[in-house]
Amino acid sequence: MSRFSQETLDAGSATRIAEGCARLFRETFADRLISAYALGSLAHGGFAPAVSDIDLGLVLTDRRHDDDRTVHRATRGLQEKDGFHQRLSVFWSSLPALRTDRDDGRFPAVDRLDLKNSGLLLLGEDVRQYVERPGARSLLTDSIRFALEVLATEPVLAEFHNPARLASDIRRFTKAVLLPLRFLYTADNADPGSTDDAIHHHLARTPSVAAELVRAATRARHGRPDSAEHRTELLHAGIVPLYVHYIDSCLPRLTPADSDLSQGLAHWRTRLLDRNNPDPAHRPPRADMPDQIIGHAAGTGPAPS
Repeated sequence: MSRFSQETLDAGSATRIAEGCARLFRETFADRLISAYALGSLAHGGFAPAVSDIDLGLVLTDRRHDDDRTVHRATRGLQEKDGFHQRLSVFWSSLPALRTDRDDGRFPAVDRLDLKNSGLLLLGEDVRQYVERPGARSLLTDSIRFALEVLATEPVLAEFHNPARLASDIRRFTKAVLLPLRFLYTADNADPGSTDDAIHHHLARTPSVAAELVRAATRARHGRPDSAEHRTELLHAGIVPLYVHYIDSCLPRLTPADSDLSQGLAHWRTRLLDRNNPDPAHRPPRADMPDQIIGHAAGTGPAPS
C-alpha cells in the first residue's frame, strides 16, 4: 500500500489547500496571473475524500518560453509538502489561447470545458465568460491523445498484465479503472460530468464490460476497498477488456484526418491483448504510471476526481 493511499481529505480542506497553492502561484507569476480556479470535483461536486485530486486551473496573461519549467518547479515543490499536497494537479494556459478553444500550456479540452461550466474562482478576475467552449471533436481527440501518451506505454502495459502492484495502491487503482469511463462519458455526452456520472453511465449498459472491477473501484473510491488480493484478481480479469472496450468505442468516432490516432489506438489494442510479446516501439518507456495522471487531461487529460 502506498504511504498516502489511506489518508482522507474532505472537500473543504482540499479547497483551502487549493487556495494556498493559488496564492503561491500568484507570488510566482505576479501580475501575469489573471485568475486561479478550483476545477474537477472541488468545483462541480462529488469529491471523494480517499482518492480525489486537488485540481487547480491557472489563467495567465500570456505564454512565455520558461512557463513550463516554472509551473513544474512550483508544482513539485508544493506536492513535496505532504501527502495531501501530493494530490495537486495544475492546469494552466494563457487567456488568449483559452479564448480560441486551445491551450498553450497544459489545459486539455475537457478541463477547459470544466473551467467554462463549473470553475470555482479562488483569486483574481473571473474570466470564464471569455473562455471558448470546446467542441465534441476537441474533447474526443484530446482524450485519445492523452491516453496514447500516458497510458499506452510499456510500464503501464506491464502493470495491466501483472497488476499486483497496481492493486496495492488505492488511488492509482481507482484512476486506472475509472479513467476510460470518464473518457467515454465525455465522448458520449460532450460534457465532463463527474466520476460517479461516468460510473453510472457505464454500468447502465447491458452487458457492462468489467462491471465487477468497476464496482470494486467505486467502493475503493468511496473508502470501502476490497482486499488487495481481490482487487488483483479483478484487474487480471477485467482491466485489459475495459481498455479494449474504450479503444473499440473510440475508433469508429475518428475520421480519416485522425489517422495517427487511429493507428495509435489499433497498435495499443494489439499490445494490450498480447501479454507475452510487448512491443516497446510505439512509445518511449516511462518509469511508472504517474500518480498524478495528467489528464485529466493530463495531463493532459482528466483524472478521476
